[in-house]
Amino acid sequence: MSIFGSKQALLAGAAFAVLGAPIAFAAGNAQTATPAPAQQATPAPSPSPTPPSASPAPSPAETAAPEGEGEEQGGEESSAPSTSNARLPTLEELESLDTDELDELLGLKPKYDIPKAQRRETTRVGILDEAEGGLPAASLAKQPQALVRAALTGTQGRLVSRWGHIALRRALASRLAAPNGMSGVEFAGLRAQLLNRMGEFSAARAIAQDVDVDAWNTRLANAAVDSYIATGDIVGACPLAVLRGGYRDDAQWDALRSICSAYGGESGRARNELARMRNAKSRGDLEDIDVLLAQRYAGAAGLGNSTVTIEWDDVDELTPWRYGLAAALGMDIPDRLLDDAGPYYQRASASLPSLPLALRVNGARRAAREGIFSSAALIDLYSQAYAAGGNEGSVGTDAAQLRTAYVDPDPAARVAAIRALWGEDAQIPYDRQVLTAYAAARIPAGDQFSGDAAPLIAAMLAAGLDLDAARWRDVVDEGDAGWGMLAVGLPNAKQPVSNNAIDSFSDKDSSTGRARTGLLVAGLAGLGRISSGTRNGWDRELGLELGRETAWSKAIGRAGEVRNAALVSLLMGLGMQGDDWSRMTPRHLYYIVSALRQSGLEAEARMIAAEAVARG
Repeated sequence: MSIFGSKQALLAGAAFAVLGAPIAFAAGNAQTATPAPAQQATPAPSPSPTPPSASPAPSPAETAAPEGEGEEQGGEESSAPSTSNARLPTLEELESLDTDELDELLGLKPKYDIPKAQRRETTRVGILDEAEGGLPAASLAKQPQALVRAALTGTQGRLVSRWGHIALRRALASRLAAPNGMSGVEFAGLRAQLLNRMGEFSAARAIAQDVDVDAWNTRLANAAVDSYIATGDIVGACPLAVLRGGYRDDAQWDALRSICSAYGGESGRARNELARMRNAKSRGDLEDIDVLLAQRYAGAAGLGNSTVTIEWDDVDELTPWRYGLAAALGMDIPDRLLDDAGPYYQRASASLPSLPLALRVNGARRAAREGIFSSAALIDLYSQAYAAGGNEGSVGTDAAQLRTAYVDPDPAARVAAIRALWGEDAQIPYDRQVLTAYAAARIPAGDQFSGDAAPLIAAMLAAGLDLDAARWRDVVDEGDAGWGMLAVGLPNAKQPVSNNAIDSFSDKDSSTGRARTGLLVAGLAGLGRISSGTRNGWDRELGLELGRETAWSKAIGRAGEVRNAALVSLLMGLGMQGDDWSRMTPRHLYYIVSALRQSGLEAEARMIAAEAVARG
């Protein structure tokens, strides 16, 4: 079924119409295609969570109050109003004020989190500069802001493709100028929110931290707080609590502000506020467990509540707040709660160093499948497990097998270890192929291991090791599964793929309705590796409708024509939503692969097409 026909509609009502908006072409949008690096098609490094150095002080226009916020929340400090007729507070009134109110009254509350001379501009926001593998800064500057907003808000987060996720993350993390008509702060907030929905919590936090806290609008502030909780960096929200304490009015925010008070040296105030909150009959959405966790966390700052007893017996479900605080405290969470938890908690657990390794490994497997974790990051986690406990437990057993798969001098023993990691199921778990990618690249290509050629090739291409996979092209037979992956996955194809070769692949295709053949044809057509006659013939035979256009296909096609890789990536994410490859139609794959190739992202286009053949 078409993605655009599902309940996960990508845009609703009038918002979808913006996909038909004209796409601007600017010199800054052009991007020159570069060949894939040796031995790997991975197009860019993972974004670093470290924000770039401060840039010169902003212009008055850049320091204007953020969209949707009061004047006091951003921009230059205004002149103080006349106080000639102001009444001085009485001593009794002063004693009733809390610290924040007193600071506000006496003009002691800070307006900025860094000196004015070091405040950063928001003309370009991001953590991956073009020189570091990011996309051109001006890519979206002249695009319709409604189109960019629709792409960012319409993408719910989960993409069917690991490589699609990687490409979208690169675009979202790039240091980009906002579209005309959209502020840099709003643009940063939209991107950070989408990164959170994708499970890229560290990248979302880094995007927020690239903007001075006093300039945050509500959208960016909410995204930042969500990322702090997901990464266990609870006190990361404290600058916001100090500068913008009134931006939210709910019980969870009050508890977070109390934690920040404890870490700011106001232990007595924090103790009283949390105790009052716990004793209150109405705490909004907070339950007893939520306040107890806050007291326990604040106790680590010397509050005296580090011995607070946490009981999970009456807790029916996890929330991000409970999980983030408990994980940051290194507390054990009952299995019954973890078993019923959704994917969010697995994605969050993958990068939380305070959690037990076994729990992190389960999350890391999902993170690897979805593109959040690289193959190297997953291998490192198993290496930690092996260093900590050898081959004890199921994780230790897998870690020991992984070690054999990489270091055993006998190739046959290495292949046996790889097979053991893949398991007995006919459909190999994709995260296991990501895990064994580099081990597969060390297996000599030859007839001795031809029976494992297809899954070995799939494993290598899962990590972008296209040139290592190329060694197997003379081992696989035309029309085999491994041949299909190489037909779309290898660079520098010299001859078009013949109709007979595709026919041979189709004869061996056991997928429902020859779905895998349809994805192969769509990938080859998008890469320009079959003739128009071959494409049209298979289009008719399989009912692929590759020529049918929609507002989305016109928009992504035009973005590809003008070589705007950033806009193509955003629209690609919009068209790749879903939990598995059954949600992806060949028609959508064709437009995505074609636009990526035209915009200069051929490596990503090839890896997505190869993944489709492997997993479709």
